[in-house]
Amino acid sequence: MADPKGFLTTGREVARTRPVGERVKDWNEVYVPGSLLPIISKQAGRCMDCGIPFCHNGCPLGNLIPEWNDYAYREDWSAASERLHATNNFPEFTGRLCPAPCESACVLGINQPAVTIKNVEVSIIDKAWDSGDVTPQPPERLSGKTVAVIGSGPAGLAAAQQLTRAGHTVVVYERADRIGGLLRYGIPEFKMEKSHINRRIEQMRAEGTKFRTEVEIGKDIDAAKLRRRYDAVVIAAGATVSRDLPVPGRELNGVHFAMEYLPLANKVQEGDLTVSPITAQGKHVVVIGGGDTGADCVGTAHRQGAASVTQLEIMPQPGAERNANQPWPTFPMLYKVTSAHEEGGERIYSVSTTHFEGSAPQEGQTVGDVQSLHLIEVEFKDGKLEQKAGTERVIPAQLVTLAMGFTGTDQANGLVQQFGLELDERGNVARDDDYATNVDGVFVAGDAGRGQSLIVWAIAEGRSAARGVDRFLTGTSALHAPIRPTDRSLTV
Repeated sequence: MADPKGFLTTGREVARTRPVGERVKDWNEVYVPGSLLPIISKQAGRCMDCGIPFCHNGCPLGNLIPEWNDYAYREDWSAASERLHATNNFPEFTGRLCPAPCESACVLGINQPAVTIKNVEVSIIDKAWDSGDVTPQPPERLSGKTVAVIGSGPAGLAAAQQLTRAGHTVVVYERADRIGGLLRYGIPEFKMEKSHINRRIEQMRAEGTKFRTEVEIGKDIDAAKLRRRYDAVVIAAGATVSRDLPVPGRELNGVHFAMEYLPLANKVQEGDLTVSPITAQGKHVVVIGGGDTGADCVGTAHRQGAASVTQLEIMPQPGAERNANQPWPTFPMLYKVTSAHEEGGERIYSVSTTHFEGSAPQEGQTVGDVQSLHLIEVEFKDGKLEQKAGTERVIPAQLVTLAMGFTGTDQANGLVQQFGLELDERGNVARDDDYATNVDGVFVAGDAGRGQSLIVWAIAEGRSAARGVDRFLTGTSALHAPIRPTDRSLTV
């Protein structure tokens, strides 16, 4: 155990963020560099090393949290990094982006603020990189088997790294121009600087993983031909079909999916563009959707110099404390104030968009530009969403981003049809307990099989699918498989 009295003598303290006025002028990560190390050992000492660590249940990766908390408390950073990497390929990703269901399940959180598990995690891995403890781990021998991984998000990268280390020759195919999937083009720079992805990719290259960018399976390469070329295939293409909002005025210029808006802002940071073709500068911005993607749009709009930012959510505003029907250790629905929300803007709950209004088309335009959004208050009655008469109002909107989630994997490119894949009742690629699809030698991991989920679940799926592939290729496997395809979050 780290500090037997730590949870009694030390209060919870989290990473400090840079002043709002400073950080909205750049795209660097919002946290004060180096602010965690002076405090993190004492924070790790708040871990009670409880008899049944429910943080393990909250985390689908099964991270060995009490163990690396103990090492962090003792400042044995090398041992802490080894324990951290035993279950997680990319802790610098989860330490920055995961909503930390482990903290919701922390035993200390029953009646005190939970251990800052996420902050301890990111401190360990950042220290490990700085100390040179993160090194390539190439396999001792090659199996002679080849695997294609379709998609380079967290699920695809985790599967690829595990299979490479098991001795298989792995090629990752990515349709974008850079590796990383939504980590690269869906997550803004201020939440995770892309240098963290770049150095992991270099580690994976040194281990033997090969990468092919700007290749879309289904369009550039026929899926059936790909299957014949490799001994096994892992589909980790994500759930990239955005949920639309079919209301009058949807066709107006200036109404975009979040995943049309966010990647362009990231391309500016990559140096590909000088200015984003879709910019919030000087505009009244409305973000429809109250989740993390919506918050990413809010923070991006602030940095582009929006005149105003309003975020709409159809559900009621959550409370600041756990509801009685969401008891510990489940993951509660709480009112979240992200770094983007700290930077300004208005959040409106329990409203639904009825239609958009726009200007008349100018010369050369087929439709006009969006100018305003009409909304109405809604409430749930008998399990149904009903509009409240007399609550209509209009708000200015010169840029609208739709961040209402995703509905499934892309089928327009022909990948699903060319493989002949079966889908489940929710439109995801169906798989068995080994993550295998109905097509021999073809496996699926991540959101393509699970549906829209969290980064920590994607990495867990990638690791688990890798074990299924390894068993398929060799008859046995020593790879770690933390979850089954049917496992779900610890919720009510």
